[in-house]
Amino acid sequence: MEFLIVCIASLLASSFTLFSGFGLGTLLMPVVVLFFPLELAIAMTAIVHLANNLFKIGLLGRKADSSVLLRFGLPAIAAAFVGAALLTYLGEVKPIYEYHALGSARQVSALKLVIGFLIISFVVLELSPTFSKIALDRRWLPLGGLISGFFGGLSGHQGAFRSMFLIKAGLEKEAFVATGIVLAVMVDLSRMTVYGTDISAHGEAIAWQLVMGASLSAFAGAYIGGKMLKKVTFRSIQLMVSALLIVVGCGLISGVL
Repeated sequence: MEFLIVCIASLLASSFTLFSGFGLGTLLMPVVVLFFPLELAIAMTAIVHLANNLFKIGLLGRKADSSVLLRFGLPAIAAAFVGAALLTYLGEVKPIYEYHALGSARQVSALKLVIGFLIISFVVLELSPTFSKIALDRRWLPLGGLISGFFGGLSGHQGAFRSMFLIKAGLEKEAFVATGIVLAVMVDLSRMTVYGTDISAHGEAIAWQLVMGASLSAFAGAYIGGKMLKKVTFRSIQLMVSALLIVVGCGLISGVL
């Protein structure tokens, strides 16, 4: 059942990324965390996210802007290591609070608090008209790389800040999309080197068949979404997804998830 649910979620999330405003990792991780510990859920989602972006690079990667990749990407790589290391550290911190609810023991951990607040914060940012209008010129690209890379390494939430800094970089539409995809892969590869230690130590806990199924579903979702809804934005879907993400964020903060 969990295999089917995660694969369907991956397909829908990959499709929704084209018109909902949220990235694949943002939408998929809350589903995976229903079945796996938070640290593993983030790592497994990162693998699917990386595989999906490598698939997209095969389609658009050649159109990426090399100068932006250097000015934004190199700081992002460095910051992603820091964010991923912080994630690993938070995962080892003892629970802050424990209580009983719904017939079982619940734990509020530092990691769940941080990720829960990040999910809710990024939902607010994605829906904010003011935030969506912010655009910074090319001289701020290194700073954008540091911010985007750090949050990408910590929780996978990198797209919102990346777009804010790239939107005024003077890129054509295809170059903008391709550059964003390559930058996402650069961050994913960086954080995976840190997650890799934890994955190696807990390799038996990761459902590799599920990861493969979710990756293939994401490929299909990207293809289907591109065919059906290339230029459409559905505000109602944005709001629906946002509501679900806020529920998940509150569930992590409270220790219910």
